[in-house]
Amino acid sequence: MSRYIERENRNQIGLALCLDDMIGKENPVRAIEMIVESMNIAELGFIYSEPKAIGRKPYNPVDMLKLYVYSYFNGIHSSRKIERECHRNIEVMWLIGELKPNHKTIAKFTKENKAAIKTAFRRFTLMYNEMNRISKYHNKINWSYS
Repeated sequence: MSRYIERENRNQIGLALCLDDMIGKENPVRAIEMIVESMNIAELGFIYSEPKAIGRKPYNPVDMLKLYVYSYFNGIHSSRKIERECHRNIEVMWLIGELKPNHKTIAKFTKENKAAIKTAFRRFTLMYNEMNRISKYHNKINWSYS
């Protein structure tokens, strides 16, 4: 049993389509998902990367980092606007499994993890550039979203 608040299954059929069908194979959120999931969050120093056995379950820092990265690349800097995106943006719903953290949780995550976020962004950039170079040479996946 996980000590994190559980995400919804994105393959679960909702109204008419499952969430995964709504996100194209070339959508940049898939790259964000792949890169952030491959990072060692505990090594980067994120708070709650090792949750306690008691108390309220925290949000998984992996999910919060995905939300932060997505918001940054889309020019959304306000925690209240990020919260709003969690309720209406299909890409965000897909990316974080329909979690809906409130603006205080988002702001607290950002404040408590400044150094870890900075390090994660450096690694994210390196990994993204490497994926882009590989795809240009091998034409397997096009990661350039110009």
